[in-house]
Amino acid sequence: MFDRPASGERAVLVQLDFGERDFAERLDEFRLLVSSARGLAVAVVSGTRSRPDPALFAGKGKVAEIGDAVRLHQAAVVVFNHALSPGQQRNLERTLECRVIDRNSLILDIFALRAQSHEGKLQVELAQLQHMATRLVRGWTHLERQKGGIGLRGPGEKQLETDRRLLGKRVSLLKERLKQMARQRTVRRRARTRSEVLAVSLVGYTNAGKSTLFNALTKAGSYAADQLFATLDTTSRRLFIEGAGPIVLSDTVGFIRDLPHALVAAFHATLEETAMADVLLHVVDSASPDRDQQIAAVNGVLDEIGAASDRQILIWNKIDATVASPGVERDDCGKISRVRLSARTGDGLPLLRDALAEIASQRFESVGVAA
Repeated sequence: MFDRPASGERAVLVQLDFGERDFAERLDEFRLLVSSARGLAVAVVSGTRSRPDPALFAGKGKVAEIGDAVRLHQAAVVVFNHALSPGQQRNLERTLECRVIDRNSLILDIFALRAQSHEGKLQVELAQLQHMATRLVRGWTHLERQKGGIGLRGPGEKQLETDRRLLGKRVSLLKERLKQMARQRTVRRRARTRSEVLAVSLVGYTNAGKSTLFNALTKAGSYAADQLFATLDTTSRRLFIEGAGPIVLSDTVGFIRDLPHALVAAFHATLEETAMADVLLHVVDSASPDRDQQIAAVNGVLDEIGAASDRQILIWNKIDATVASPGVERDDCGKISRVRLSARTGDGLPLLRDALAEIASQRFESVGVAA
C-alpha cells in the first residue's frame, strides 16, 4: 500500500510515557534503533498516558498531532517505540494515511539488515513470518477478496485463508531446516565436551562491546561497530589461555529490552550455544546511565532460554569512559564475580585472561575428581 525507499526514510518517532522511570534513556535507544534501520528521524512526538488507547494506542488528540508532524515533515513512516496490536496498527495507518510500524517490527527489520549467514537469514525470516501471521487479518485489500470474478475463481478459499496456508507451509519448512542445523551444532558441541574444552559465551546488551572484546581476546577480526545489533551470527574461536590450555569463546547476538518473542523463538537454537556454555561473560557498558536496566533485560532473556542458572561473570567494560580502574571483584565465596576492563584500550584484559585460567583450572579439577 505504501512505497518504501531503500534507505533514508523520513520518520516520525512516537514514544509515550506510561510512568517508566527511564523515559529519556529509552528515547535515546529508540533514536539509535531507527538510525540502525536506516531511518531519518525528522520529529519526535511524546506524551503522557495512564494506559494505551484501545483503538489508536495514542488517543485521538495525540494521533492528530502525529498527523500534523507527518505532513509538516513529509514523513514516509511513523514508528512507535511500543508494541501495537494489529487493530491499532491498521487504525493508525488508515487515520494517518502512511505506513506505521511498532518496536517489534523495527527490531525485526534491523535483524533482516544485519543477518549474514544462511542460518541467520532463515531465523530472521521465520521471526518475520511469525510476526506477520498476527497481522493477516483484513490488513490489505487483496486479502478481502472473495472467490468469483476474472482471475479470482478458485477452490473456494478466501485469499486470506490462502495466504495463511502458504505462510504456514513456509514457517514449517524454515523450522525443519533450523532443526537440522541445530542437530549439527549439537554434534559439534558433544565433540567439544568430550575434549574437555572450557566453553565460554559472551552475552550482553546490544552495543555493550562484546564483539570488540571478542576481537581483543581472539584477534578474530569480527565485525564490531557503534550500532545496535552489529553481531547477529554466533562466532566461535579457540583461544589459548596460558596455564589452562585452549578454550572455546563464542560471540553471540546482543539482547535488548522488550525483545520480540518471535525473535527469541526463532533464534532459540543459536541461543542454545549460550545456554550450554560452562561460563557466561556478561559484558556491561559501565558508562551507560541505563546499565542496571540493561543488565536486568539481559538476565530476563537468559531466563527465557534456560541459561539463568549458568555461572556468570560481569565484565564491566568501557572503563576508559569512566573513572574506574582495571580490577577483579570476588563474591563472599571467593569466586570471581566481576572484571573491570576496557576492550577498546586493552586495560584489564590480562586480568580477564587470568580469570579464565582460574575458571578453567577449577573445572579441570572438578572433572578430574568426578572421573
